[in-house]
Amino acid sequence: MIIISLLTFILVVSTVTYGLVQKSKADLCGKARLKKAIGINLAMFIPVMCGALILLIPDVVRAAGDAGLSNPQGLGYLAAALSTGLATIGTGYAVGTVGSAALGAVSEDPKLFGKTLIYVGLGEGIAIYGLIISIMILNTL
Repeated sequence: MIIISLLTFILVVSTVTYGLVQKSKADLCGKARLKKAIGINLAMFIPVMCGALILLIPDVVRAAGDAGLSNPQGLGYLAAALSTGLATIGTGYAVGTVGSAALGAVSEDPKLFGKTLIYVGLGEGIAIYGLIISIMILNTL
């Protein structure tokens, strides 16, 4: 566990350092180079974070067991947290994308405000669905 934590810390520090060095050299001027740099950083960061999550889930379930809960209850709490968390991440992405497009459309034609507001509201509905699922999971525990 300590090895994963140290590896993640080194990866984060090296990612930030790489970004600062490349920015100071003005090497990231083009979109292609910027996409390449972000791709390299994500290719290193995502596997380490997935590995950390895989190694931490048994500890979370064991901690729930130490608190007097059974393993299915611990996994139920983990599922409730993941359903809310992942739904809000999806909502943030959807509202960010749709909201920026709606703002551009409204700036060109103010009559489109009502129509674009509906699409932004649909994006926010994702978070509500995740919250409802998490409440349903917590009610069964």
